[in-house]
This record gives sequence, structure tokens and C-alpha cells, in this order.
Amino acid sequence: QVQLVESGGGLVQAWGSLRLSCAASITIFGINTMGWYRQAPGKQRELVAVITRGSSTNYADSVKGRFSISRDNAKNTVYLQMNSLKPEDTSGYYCYAMRDEVRYWGQGTQVTVSS
Repeated sequence: QVQLVESGGGLVQAWGSLRLSCAASITIFGINTMGWYRQAPGKQRELVAVITRGSSTNYADSVKGRFSISRDNAKNTVYLQMNSLKPEDTSGYYCYAMRDEVRYWGQGTQVTVSS
């Protein structure tokens, strides 16, 4: 079992920044893939960013150049740095981890961007 706890969400004005954190209950050194999804009410879930064990990253087109995902294996934490936030980034953000072909989820953290 892997427990994930997100933090760092909140209310921010447009063009502001937030950093989300996802703390895992186990060492993430051996977890091949971690990442962030987001889902707003009435909208489809969107994969925002992914990072592999080798720190390769991939981003949704909608956040490229604004968001950055990173991992700190020593702290068992994955981060999502979000810059130049837009109102359309308003959503629940959910961290996930893939381990042994099982996907684990955090409880989510809300990000609200005001115009």
C-alpha cells in the first residue's frame, strides 16, 4: 500500500504561483511513475504532469512552460510548481503513484485561481 497526501493548494490571483506537494508513506525511490491529474466539476480528468524514476517528465500542452514537476527521493515527495496561473487552472489536483502496476491516489487538493 502507498498512501499519498497532497498539500499546497489554495486561492491565488491570476498570474500567481503555487507549489503542490505530494508526500508518500513509503520510499519513492523504487516507484517508477508519479504524477498529477486534475479534475474540475463537470469536466474530464486531465493528466497534468508525470515524472519517472529517472526524472524524465511529461506535461499536458495546457501547462507546458508554466508548470514543473520534480521529485525528492530523500523526502519521499513529489512537487508541482505552478507559475503564471490562469483561472482555467482552477481544479482539484490529485497526486498518483504507479507501483507494481497498481495506481494509488491522494485525496486531492483544491486550487482556485481568481481573475
